[in-house]
Amino acid sequence: MPHVITQSCCSDGSCVFACPVNCIHPTPDEPGFATAEMLYIDPAACVDCGACVSACPVGAIAPEATLTDSQLPFVELNAAFYPPRPPDEKVPPTSKLAPVPDAPVVRSRPDGPLRVAIVGSGPAAMYAADELLTQRGVRVTMFERLPTPYGLVRAGVAPDHQSTKRVTRLFDRVAARRELRLYLNVEVGTHLTHEDLLAHHHAVLYAVGAPNDRRLDVDGMGLPGTATATEVVAWYNGHPDYAALPVALDHRRAVVIGNGNVALDVARILTTDPDRLAATDIADHALAALRASRIDEVVVAARRGPAQSAFTLPELIGLTAACDVVLDAADHELVRRDLCDETDPLTRNKLEILAKLPDASAPATRPRIRLAYRLTPRRVTGATRADGVEFTVTGTDEVRRLDAGLVLSSIGYRGRPVAGLPFDEADGVVPNESGRVVDPASGRSAPGSYVAGWIKRGPTGFIGTNKSCAAQTVHTLVADYNAGALAVPSAGYGDLDRFVRERRPDVVDSQGWRAVDAAEIARGGDRRPRVKFTSVADMLQAAAAAPEPPLARRLLAGLLR
Repeated sequence: MPHVITQSCCSDGSCVFACPVNCIHPTPDEPGFATAEMLYIDPAACVDCGACVSACPVGAIAPEATLTDSQLPFVELNAAFYPPRPPDEKVPPTSKLAPVPDAPVVRSRPDGPLRVAIVGSGPAAMYAADELLTQRGVRVTMFERLPTPYGLVRAGVAPDHQSTKRVTRLFDRVAARRELRLYLNVEVGTHLTHEDLLAHHHAVLYAVGAPNDRRLDVDGMGLPGTATATEVVAWYNGHPDYAALPVALDHRRAVVIGNGNVALDVARILTTDPDRLAATDIADHALAALRASRIDEVVVAARRGPAQSAFTLPELIGLTAACDVVLDAADHELVRRDLCDETDPLTRNKLEILAKLPDASAPATRPRIRLAYRLTPRRVTGATRADGVEFTVTGTDEVRRLDAGLVLSSIGYRGRPVAGLPFDEADGVVPNESGRVVDPASGRSAPGSYVAGWIKRGPTGFIGTNKSCAAQTVHTLVADYNAGALAVPSAGYGDLDRFVRERRPDVVDSQGWRAVDAAEIARGGDRRPRVKFTSVADMLQAAAAAPEPPLARRLLAGLLR
């Protein structure tokens, strides 16, 4: 009975190293890993040992016989990744991975441990900390602007994808390490400077993501009733910066411009029965608004054709299993044409699923999603608020209009400049070589400065992609430290806590975060995984209730300084 990876796969890669027969691909050392939509188990090579099940941080792997009806398409999807061959013929291993990935070896020095500050607390930051702390003689300090950690796992993953959020269990274990100090509600660039961090650490690693939306530059975007899909994601996930976002749900139709995975997430949440969402960690204000929503159709509009759909195949499979998804007759014809020409197996699988979608002319019995193609946005219409979108049919002068009371753009993310570091405006990243920050004007590296995650490589990949990305940066950082290229900090590590608290009295430490976490879980009771605090003031109040750590622990923490 082969095991199967399902749509909640985050491409973490831990399963690859756990597998004793190398039946999970692509592996982190294979060319397709960075762009793979998910990982795949070879059913002919799987020996049903179950090692991958316990290694998966999001619970995405299960024996074929235990899959639900909605997961059954993943049986064929896993098998289709591998080339046709005679029955029982195994695919020869192509990976050169060692059974356990090499850890960066930190050479001890008489001036004390390697000290690294990490700015950010999302997946790239947590994976970097995990990689660093595989070694003795390393101290990590993590800084986060919000009073809560974990970045887009907390504020970006859809509330109905609770299995994907299980990766926070791994992050909890990393954050609990006594060699890691967590300083939340501290903004580097406001409360502390880059120079402050370098004074107390050998190196500073920025894992700050790509927090800005790429803006749709058409007339009318900015009217009431318009927003970006990522703002709405933050709104229904309880991000404190977006809790008061006005989301217009009083019209029967919403339009999302762009058709990547985020667009599909938003469309799905806007059309899901609120009673189903009530069992998730969706923000209370969003749940109340969705209960009163009048939306019965969300149109997901793309400039290009079906073969160029930006969403991934696993996301499409999950969407069609959870929602009513339809196509217009004209778009069905586009799908048929693309199927005739397409040779890529994964794209053909997408098109075959699209070809089976019901026609939009069929009567709707519940809120639905309509995928629309070859529509280029021209302008958002409305005098005092959005009331529709005008499109041109891509490549023609034909104009089409859709009535809508909510218009969202979903055309990607972009990094923002980091104070004190060079910035590539064209790509929206910090210029770097294998994570080491480099000034493109001079070609010189910025001493002690490193990047990981989206600010390093751009907004590509999945949660687990950050694991190999962070590992590469950590290996570069450790190599620089071992070569003596990093300056010895001028300030003592033991002075750091006092320094931070003087600059930011409202800092939330690990004890405070555990108090917030416990309070949110308690608020969820037996029905919900948690009920989030959505204001900084409430988070700080919950953090203030944290008990004082025992004396023995305080003494141990002092020794580790």
